[in-house]
Amino acid sequence: MGALLQRAGFALPVVDSETLTITYENIFRLMADLRGMGGGNAVLARHKANPGKALFMRAADIYTRNYAEKSGSGRIEASIEIIYLIGWAPHETQQKPLRPGSAKTRLADALGTQETKL
Repeated sequence: MGALLQRAGFALPVVDSETLTITYENIFRLMADLRGMGGGNAVLARHKANPGKALFMRAADIYTRNYAEKSGSGRIEASIEIIYLIGWAPHETQQKPLRPGSAKTRLADALGTQETKL
């Protein structure tokens, strides 16, 4: 992902992520959130007919069976990953990376540990 930022012209890219687990009352609340975030079916060649209530009830049953909250509350869990991409517009005053091996301070000294040679 950092390479995408560089290809777009950003300097010093930083990529980070975190995974959150959210609970929902039922699968239909989860689907409403997904729809609200624009998470619909983007396949152009998809079958456009409504699959019917039975399909969604079966999906709710399977999802509840597989992803029910362990506390027994009856809620279901869904995990999401948030990805943060940060980059800066290049500027001549921006720091430049040093050549490998040119450091003046050892990482082991900064961490207060012994360096282990492999």
